Amino acid sequence: MTIPNIITIGRLIIVPIVIVMIMQQRWGAAFVLFVVAGISDAVDGFIARRFDMRSEFGAYIDPIADKALLVSIYVTLAIVGAIPGWLAIIVVSRDAMIVAAVLLSWVMSRPVEIKPILVSKLNTGAQIAFAAFALAANAFGAELAGLEDVAMVLVATLTVASAGAYLGGWLRHMTT
Repeated sequence: MTIPNIITIGRLIIVPIVIVMIMQQRWGAAFVLFVVAGISDAVDGFIARRFDMRSEFGAYIDPIADKALLVSIYVTLAIVGAIPGWLAIIVVSRDAMIVAAVLLSWVMSRPVEIKPILVSKLNTGAQIAFAAFALAANAFGAELAGLEDVAMVLVATLTVASAGAYLGGWLRHMTT
C-alpha cells in the first residue's frame, strides 16, 4: 500500500461525505471537501510519478475514485435541483457506456485498454470546473454572469464527444 494509494482511498471516503453535505444543503462544507478531493487527486499523482510509487492497484483505483466523485456529485446536484437532470444523465451515461464496453470486451476475451485522450481530459476538466461552480454558487452566491448555460452546453458537448471518441475506438478494437 503506497502513499498515493492511501490518498486515493481517502478521496473515495470523502465521496459519501460530500453527498451528505449536498443533501443537507451544507454547501460550504461540500465545496471545501470537493476542493480537497481535487487537490488530493493532483497530490497522489504527483507523488506516484515523482517518487516512482506507481502501482497496478493505483492505476485502477485512481480513475474509480475520480469517477465516483464526479458521477455522485452530478447525480446529487441534479436530485437537489442545483443542476438540470439532463446534464447528470449525459455525464452518467458516458461513464456507464465506457464501463459496459470494457466489461463486454473482457467477457468476449478481447480486453481493451482505455487510455485518456485529449477530449476526455478536456471533458474531465470541464466537468470538475462546472461541479465546483455549482457548489460555489450555492455556497457563496457565485455567479457566472449568464455564462452558466454556455458552461452546461460545453460540459454536455465535451461529454458526448468523449463518449463518441471512446465508442469509436472500442468499435475499431472489437471489429479488427
